[in-house]
Amino acid sequence: MLNFLDKIPYSVLVIFTVMMLLAPLKPMPHVVEKILMLKNGTLHRPIDIFDLFFHLFPFILLILKIVRDNR
Repeated sequence: MLNFLDKIPYSVLVIFTVMMLLAPLKPMPHVVEKILMLKNGTLHRPIDIFDLFFHLFPFILLILKIVRDNR
């Protein structure tokens, strides 16, 4: 099911993950903003929830690849 992860090199996945976690740099990265909203209990709008998962998706893929390669 996750065979496509074997085809993605770590270098590409790490660069993509960093870019998505830091985008946009000004005024605040979306991930930080959405996590603060989640902490404060104000993450209600579907677009905000989608945005959080969209920016975390490469990080999740990186974690899955690391776990998959260490098994």
